[in-house]
Amino acid sequence: MNEFAKSLSVSASGLKAQSSRLRHLSENISNADTPGYKRKTIPFRAEFDSGRGVTTVQVGRMSLDDRPLPRVYDPSHPMADQSGHYEGSNVDLMIELADAREAQRSYEANLKMFEQARQMSSSLMQLLRR
Repeated sequence: MNEFAKSLSVSASGLKAQSSRLRHLSENISNADTPGYKRKTIPFRAEFDSGRGVTTVQVGRMSLDDRPLPRVYDPSHPMADQSGHYEGSNVDLMIELADAREAQRSYEANLKMFEQARQMSSSLMQLLRR
């Protein structure tokens, strides 16, 4: 496999990983006010692909944040118990928005790397045609 294809493979794995991360972050943000909702997280790991000879980014299994759910006092809420409390969500919007910005920038960096490798490959092909 040539070096351009290797760099495209690495970039593509980064794009896939960050898009998966953004999907989970958007689910967390949209469920921030859902009672009993636990934040979803996904780990990344480096994996060597011996067929291609490159190390790519792989997405691990999604897991739920094990932090305790906050007790919210609202006696008028339909899920409130006898004391007027219900379990809220453990999603912190500031953390989710910061993670989303980081994932977006990482996605853009991988996309730029992919574009650069594609342009270099195209330029090489034009030089070889001469």
